Amino acid sequence: MISTNQFKNGNHIDVDGVVFKIMDFQHVKPGKGGAFVRTKLKRISDGAVIDRTFRAGEKFRAVRTELRKMQYLYRDGTDAHFMDNESFEQTAIPEVVIEERLKWMLENDSVDVLSIDDAPSDIQLPSAVDLAIAETEPGLKGDTASGGGTKPAVLETGARVMVPLFIDTGEKIRVDTRSGEYVSRA
Repeated sequence: MISTNQFKNGNHIDVDGVVFKIMDFQHVKPGKGGAFVRTKLKRISDGAVIDRTFRAGEKFRAVRTELRKMQYLYRDGTDAHFMDNESFEQTAIPEVVIEERLKWMLENDSVDVLSIDDAPSDIQLPSAVDLAIAETEPGLKGDTASGGGTKPAVLETGARVMVPLFIDTGEKIRVDTRSGEYVSRA
């Protein structure tokens, strides 16, 4: 069992039979009445984020989590398929659950797959990835780093990002996977 006193961002808890990831929490001790914990929880099954308040000291079933290195194989329209690098066992995760992270991954990339109670449920990407520009408008003479301004570009994964004017098709760039923003040339 895990108490509200032991909450940490990133922990997983079971609330009424549903597994949630703790995104944010705050202990509140009002001047009048009992203390409580205000949380922002992400439902693992569909990725919905909810706000929930618990009484201080309330207990929940701790959920066993495990990270395993796996290779991203392909997606078939409903599931994304991964292979364990050690046992060569294949597993699938519904695309709707990891849709945001799929746009930063290429086939055969190595990623960390998060298993909750032995069932694969999420993936964790590095904070930045290097991807090639598949399509963008050509740069013009005089477009420099100090000139400011951005233009849309499509990456080799199909993701769309805004890049500086001097970036051309075929170049590799580094993209922040959390914000989806251009960081630098790779």
